[in-house]
Amino acid sequence: MLRVVVLVSGGGTNLQAVLDAVRDGKITNTEVAGVISNNKKAYALTRAEQAGIPAKCVSPKDFEDRARFNHALMETVDAFQPDLIVLAGFLVVIPAELIRKYENRIINIHPSLIPSFCGTGYYGLKVHEAALARGVKITGATVHFVDEGTDTGPIILQKAVEVFPDDTPEVLQRRVMEQAEWQIMPEAVNLIANGKVSVKDGHVVIQK
Repeated sequence: MLRVVVLVSGGGTNLQAVLDAVRDGKITNTEVAGVISNNKKAYALTRAEQAGIPAKCVSPKDFEDRARFNHALMETVDAFQPDLIVLAGFLVVIPAELIRKYENRIINIHPSLIPSFCGTGYYGLKVHEAALARGVKITGATVHFVDEGTDTGPIILQKAVEVFPDDTPEVLQRRVMEQAEWQIMPEAVNLIANGKVSVKDGHVVIQK
């Protein structure tokens, strides 16, 4: 049974997609062991509570410096004994020590087709604003393993989404979530839970 811990900062729609997929049997051999947020007001914490899942808030605002926050975050993650850490809109830099400890066991969802519109500064609506400003006809979402760079880890899954001429960033964001993010994040977790994903020479190999 794959023990998953989800780290999230906001509404938790990708968390909900994972919870729904576990409930509906689209993700097998998996339990969501805990949810951690850096934001006390994150609706994701309510989603966890409603699903009967232990939830913790670890906020940088509660610590004197980033080193102490990083230590507390590490301790909180470790206490859940996760096999996989899922970053679902977690807007805090992950400590390098945590990344090294859980190498190829942390995944992230990014709302573009990496390597487009990714890296430092590209998060939330900013990604979709940039895509529309560039005039792209196709965007999408990417699930990737987390390394010590920003959106640079091995790509697991990607899904394309069409861009329409009258799109606003908000409309495009919603379409990318519905048509891509909420589909490929649960799919990636299920593949990992069932031993279908490996990393070789920096690339993800998926067994059919």
